[in-house]
Amino acid sequence: MSKELQTLIGVLIPFAGTTLGASLVILMKNEMSSNLRKVLAGFASGVMIAASIWSLLLPAIEKSTEMGKIPWLSASLGFLFGIGFLLLLDSVIPHLHTETDEPEGLPSSARKNTMLLLAVTIHNIPEGMAVGVVFAGFLTGNSGISLAAALALSIGIAIQNFPEGAIASMPLKSKKTSKWKAFSLGTLSGIVEPIAAFITILLTSLVVPILPFLLAFAAGAMIYVVVEELIPELQEGGHSNIGVIGVAFGFVIMMILDVALG
Repeated sequence: MSKELQTLIGVLIPFAGTTLGASLVILMKNEMSSNLRKVLAGFASGVMIAASIWSLLLPAIEKSTEMGKIPWLSASLGFLFGIGFLLLLDSVIPHLHTETDEPEGLPSSARKNTMLLLAVTIHNIPEGMAVGVVFAGFLTGNSGISLAAALALSIGIAIQNFPEGAIASMPLKSKKTSKWKAFSLGTLSGIVEPIAAFITILLTSLVVPILPFLLAFAAGAMIYVVVEELIPELQEGGHSNIGVIGVAFGFVIMMILDVALG
């Protein structure tokens, strides 16, 4: 199998995770319970935190060392720029989170369902970039990123996207949207990931020289999503430890996946 075909499959794996998660809106008769939502959000948080550390930040530091650069500099700058980038998108693009009726971003007359999907779409961008960066490194053959390491991140994000796809589609169902339309919209919310990944890969010649920065950039953007979007969901309603348990399992599964395959 050629590197190009392996990359195509790897880039589409996270999108498959979103699609499977969105399909729950068809299979589930009732709305998602608060505890289920919390454990799914916690699990997604754990996966993203672990992926940011093992798949992105640590490789960024190692690659900086190999390139003869200050090990922590690119990782620190990339991480901060990644958070700043998502903060900018959140401030500019009109979107709506499921736990509130108060839109964020610039004023807009867009429908609620549209703004709900925009919120998910915004937060899928860094995941697509992360996959694109590691596969761009794999394609060059001299970045130190193996196919196994790239697939570990891709599979980890797909696992994280499963609950995220469900979280995206289920609220649409509760807002009187048909099951199939909610499924379609939930699936489409994840299409930005392969698009962002392919754009990143097309810029491979530009990516490799600043690979440590971009790896850390993706990590910062993913951590922003965890802190700004997912963790607040764990605090909704009454006190519960179920979300923390989800974080623990998500973190451990992604850590094992990265260490075993990477």
